Amino acid sequence: MNVAVLTVGDELLSGDTDNANGTWLASEVTDRGADVRRILALPDDRATIADVVDQYSDAFDAVIVTGGIGGTPDDVTVEAVADAFDRGLVVSEQARARIEQRLSEIGESVPQLELDVDAEASIPDGAEPLVNPAGLAPGCQLANVYVLPGIPGEMKAMFETVAEDFAGDLDSRFLYTVEPEANIVSELRAVRERFGVRVGCYPDREARHNRLKLTGSDDQSLDAATEWLLGAINASETPVEREWDPDEEPAGGPE
Repeated sequence: MNVAVLTVGDELLSGDTDNANGTWLASEVTDRGADVRRILALPDDRATIADVVDQYSDAFDAVIVTGGIGGTPDDVTVEAVADAFDRGLVVSEQARARIEQRLSEIGESVPQLELDVDAEASIPDGAEPLVNPAGLAPGCQLANVYVLPGIPGEMKAMFETVAEDFAGDLDSRFLYTVEPEANIVSELRAVRERFGVRVGCYPDREARHNRLKLTGSDDQSLDAATEWLLGAINASETPVEREWDPDEEPAGGPE
């Protein structure tokens, strides 16, 4: 299952906000065995969002869009997703009922909200509303596109309602080595070519080791690749450490 993650917000492109949502979603989707092949930050521009959603919905099995679904002028994601599918917006009765329930629950704990409930409950025609367990604005699913809030707590809570949709067959094995990255390039290339697995090498100066990640969809190939690499280099399945010289080796290695 190939997945793309689109994070929407001018604040991401200006550097005002870290793209923590993209990182969190990638981790969650990967942990479920799906394969995240794109993470893209987009501006709060309706035409740009619509164009990318249109392209990515054809190119990937699923697209997650997060950000820009509230009621402020820069929140144009829902409209843009509707544009991508040539749909209009309609009021979701299910979403409206949930918003009214949520407003009743909030009661006097927040200042009086001047909220256009129908506007807040509008989603693309034909989309399924996604309940927002932690907020007001509903998300939605249209075909293979999932629209989630940008507020991290709301985004995470809503993702959990659809998390089962992102099951895949990818798995990973992790090894740790004190060998300098430059010394194991040939072995990392060899294990990739012999066993058809992806190989990543991630130097961690704080932990004082290189973390190796083998990824594939066949458990037998992964097990064989792990066993071969353990025999080919000085590596361990449990973390090891050594002293690092900041000038010892350049970054880089096999992709």
